[in-house]
Amino acid sequence: MTAADSAAKPSTSVVAAGEQSVGTEGFRAIDRMTNVFIAQFTAGFSPASLALAFFDWSIHLAAAPGKRAELVNKAARKIGRLLGYLAAASTHPDTPPCIEPLPGDYRFAAEGWRKQPYAAFAQAFLLNQQWWHNVTHEVPGVTPHHEHVVSFLARQLLDTFSPSNNPLTNPEVVARAFETGGANFVQGWRNFVEDATRAATNKPPVGADGFIPGKDVAVTSGKVVYRNHLIELIQYAPTTDKVRPEPILIIPAWIMKYYILDLSPENSLVRHLVEQGHTVFCVSWRNPDAADRDLTMDDYRRMGVMAALDAVGAIVPDRKIHATGYCLGGTLLAIAAAAMGRTGDDRLASVTLFAAQIDFTESGELALFIDHSEMHFLDSMMWNRGYLSSDQMAGAFQLLRTNDLVWSRHVREYLMGERAPMIDLMAWNADSTRMPYRMHSDYLRRLYLGNELAAGRFMVDGRPAVPQNIRAPMFVVGTERDHVAPWRSVYKVHQLTDTDVTFVLTSGGHNAGIVSEPGHPRRRFRVATKHAADLDLGAEEWLLAAERKDGSWWIEWTQWLGAQSSPDSVPPPGMGAPAKGYPPIEDAPGSYVLQR
Repeated sequence: MTAADSAAKPSTSVVAAGEQSVGTEGFRAIDRMTNVFIAQFTAGFSPASLALAFFDWSIHLAAAPGKRAELVNKAARKIGRLLGYLAAASTHPDTPPCIEPLPGDYRFAAEGWRKQPYAAFAQAFLLNQQWWHNVTHEVPGVTPHHEHVVSFLARQLLDTFSPSNNPLTNPEVVARAFETGGANFVQGWRNFVEDATRAATNKPPVGADGFIPGKDVAVTSGKVVYRNHLIELIQYAPTTDKVRPEPILIIPAWIMKYYILDLSPENSLVRHLVEQGHTVFCVSWRNPDAADRDLTMDDYRRMGVMAALDAVGAIVPDRKIHATGYCLGGTLLAIAAAAMGRTGDDRLASVTLFAAQIDFTESGELALFIDHSEMHFLDSMMWNRGYLSSDQMAGAFQLLRTNDLVWSRHVREYLMGERAPMIDLMAWNADSTRMPYRMHSDYLRRLYLGNELAAGRFMVDGRPAVPQNIRAPMFVVGTERDHVAPWRSVYKVHQLTDTDVTFVLTSGGHNAGIVSEPGHPRRRFRVATKHAADLDLGAEEWLLAAERKDGSWWIEWTQWLGAQSSPDSVPPPGMGAPAKGYPPIEDAPGSYVLQR
């Protein structure tokens, strides 16, 4: 055989590799389609993941006679408490309850729950709930993740059968039925049919039509000054004769529409910043579809954060930029800032993170849905569609707060026959987005499962992006009742960076805690600054030491931004920079925010 013959004829190993590649991909496609089929009957949960958690818990409980004896003892004591309460309440109606609901549980707060037999229903339920908490926790040998999953499932099942959700055992529903002659159930059925019809036809919830971006919300004046396939960049029009020299660039999460930061005029953070004399830019993300399935996390960094920084730098030249990221946008900003610090890119005057994590080891209840089995299942569903649908994402968040987001609505709208008035934040929450397949898989695997950013293993351009390379001062906000980014997880920025960090812990949750305009009643926050040379405090130590203040943290932030800015004010920059390729394209809020 000649050399030419050898070159023309592929080796058997190459042929075998090609056959194996084609065959392997075909077999994997069968697996994925099987998972997609199963997901239709499991609400998207991996049955293997749930079975593993249940088996881990049950086999260890079976091997723990001491734990079982303890549970029997606790059950007997709780039964005794309930019987003692019932005996006392039979002769003294004002007998105090034998158990109180957990903080934040308002299902039994109405006056009717203090009367018999409804008080007995509530007390029995709460004792049962407490016992099942004992059953699912502290079983020796159970993997912590599996313990959390089993506890979560038990809580969901118990909540389903709560007496507050039953029209026969809820005193408020019974009273309303007597008042209306049962008309509340008729109206509740109408509400249910209307909601089901809207959901089936992809229409927004009742009342959301009154909050249209650009008309009712997201109305702060501005122009889209840059657009690529992934983002529109909005520059907001100044309202003051002079502005701070350094502009602000906001990177919201693409898991949400940007206008949570520009809701109604009275609670718009964007408007507040503009009125304080800042030049404000904000990214509006594209709502991806199946054609965007192969967009990656690095595409979001390059086409999102870095492209926006380039545009802002061209429009406001020779000035550093106050970069601000919210939720997932904050995580991406931290990645970009770490990569910039490594290469000596010093364009950032400061970095602000709203409810954003860079360490995911304690990422809260959202981690319940993220393990290797569940990721394989989720990958299959996203592979089939090319994206994670908005209803799947919304469903996951609702499961984290079923009492607030599911069952309370069920009682109010379907049993009481009432409609809660739609507000801007609720309408925004219903305006959800999709997640591209590759990006979302990368995000969950590399950050939630691998914790690569905190470990210094998240690669950008072939080199690790290490948070310690962030050189700009940081302002970081956590919220007290955040189920998505728990504040103690957000707080870990102190241990992962070597710069000055001002940390704020504000009242509220992941969204309402950020939309905290001045004048909002009952708002409060704690704040403290750690300089680069200071000793670290643990989260609980910080909580005791930080100064508590009443009011909105927005004022604290704008004062902090002022301290990081040049002292002199300057005339506002023009809208866009046509000569540099950044002409005004259209009025804010642009086109991408309207994509559904």
